[in-house]
Order: sequence, then C-alpha cells, then structure tokens
Amino acid sequence: MALDTTPTSPYEALADYEQRSLAHVAGLPDQVEAEGLWRGIGFRVGSHHLVSSIAEVNEILTMPPLAIVPGTRSWMLGVANVRGNLVAVIDLRGHIEGERTLLTDSSRVLVVRQHGGSVGLLVDEVLGQRSFSDDQRAQAVGEEDERYARFVGEKVQLGDVLWGLFSMSALVRSAEFQQAAN
Repeated sequence: MALDTTPTSPYEALADYEQRSLAHVAGLPDQVEAEGLWRGIGFRVGSHHLVSSIAEVNEILTMPPLAIVPGTRSWMLGVANVRGNLVAVIDLRGHIEGERTLLTDSSRVLVVRQHGGSVGLLVDEVLGQRSFSDDQRAQAVGEEDERYARFVGEKVQLGDVLWGLFSMSALVRSAEFQQAAN
C-alpha cells in the first residue's frame, strides 16, 4: 500500500516545495570552477585586445571626476574619490604607448589593488569576461609589440581575436609605473 504524501495545507505545500528544491540544488555558474579554465576580464587599449585575470581587476567604473595632480607625468590623469578612497587614475595607453586615450562612451576605468591602495587604469573599452582553456593556452604565442611585452606573457586565440594575457601585477610593480612624478 502506497503512502499518501500529498500536502494538506498551503503551508505544508510550501514546506514540501522547499524541501524538494533544496534536495536538488544545482551549483550556480559563478560557484562552479571548471578545471583547466582560465577566466579574465577582456578590454581594449588602442588596437590591442587584452585580458587580465578576474582576480586582478577589483572593479570597473565609468570615468570619475578627477582632481589634477601637478608635477606628474602626462599619463597620470589625476586622483578620483571612489567611495571615500583616493584612487590615482592612469591612462594605460598613455603609459605604455605614449599616446593619450580619447574618452568615449565606451571608455572605462579598471580598478586594480596595489601595495598602498588602488589605482584606476583608463582603457578604451571593456569587452566582458573571457575564458581560455589549457589547450588554447598551450598554443599561445608571444607578444610582438615590445611596448606591451613586459606585461603580456602570452597571446591566446579566441575566435578571430588574438588576446594578450595582461599582468596587472607586473604593470603596477614596474619602476616606471611607480614613478608618476616628473
């Protein structure tokens, strides 16, 4: 003889639904770590498509209002107040290529934590999250642009685009990056 487990009240029905749903919870996409997959935030600086580890980019902002800091290099755009914290904002293209980034509606500031605080890096555009498999990374090529080679260890093909894996930590540790004063 089968046991009748049909809930008799609305409360019992909800409790039953909850218990059954908890028994069959699937992992959320951001909770599941796929083995052999490297994830990063894709962005563009001039004609360069770059991607940095998700762990290296803390936040993505539109260009905040800046206070200009006199006596600094041209790529040091100024200091912004981001939720009560002072963040130096650097023109990444200006720092690496010596050419100023033109501000557009697509321009964004990537906030990166470094020793002593955070720094914002102005980029032309943020292109979203990108994932690369170990197989793709095994076929990586080196960076041909010597200006970027110090920060891009390898370039990986994804679709029609060759993405440079950009190390934010190598950038913020470089001697010339740490010397923003003229």
